[in-house]
Amino acid sequence: MKYVVLVSHGEFAQGLRSAVCMLAGEDRSDVLATSLKDGMGANEFAENVKTLLKDVKADDEIILFADIVGGSPLSTAANTIAELGLLPRTTMVGGMNLPLVITTVLSKDDEETSEVIAEALEAAQGQLHEFKIAADDDEDEEL
Repeated sequence: MKYVVLVSHGEFAQGLRSAVCMLAGEDRSDVLATSLKDGMGANEFAENVKTLLKDVKADDEIILFADIVGGSPLSTAANTIAELGLLPRTTMVGGMNLPLVITTVLSKDDEETSEVIAEALEAAQGQLHEFKIAADDDEDEEL
């Protein structure tokens, strides 16, 4: 099985998981999330990651998404995954957003992980742009 694991500061990972499950149409057991909460130490967060990964087996794959490259959630999760012996079958990406994760979740079982990540990164980057609404000058004149 391929698991998508979300880690973040605050409640971002759980909120993103909730949105993914809403869009994917179900409460997905293959999408896992945990967060480094305010005041939580690295050891406690590492234990949360271990608990989260308790059902992951040596032949499963993990696609790990984190909110920030180099942040404590990503580095602690990576160290924990390494301790569990799961690092060789783990792909890690920092800077997660909804298009990135939903694209991955919906295509991960149909393609090789490297292809899934490439497509997901392209989809996520394609959603990053300023959104502008043109002002209607005619309406301004009527006021």
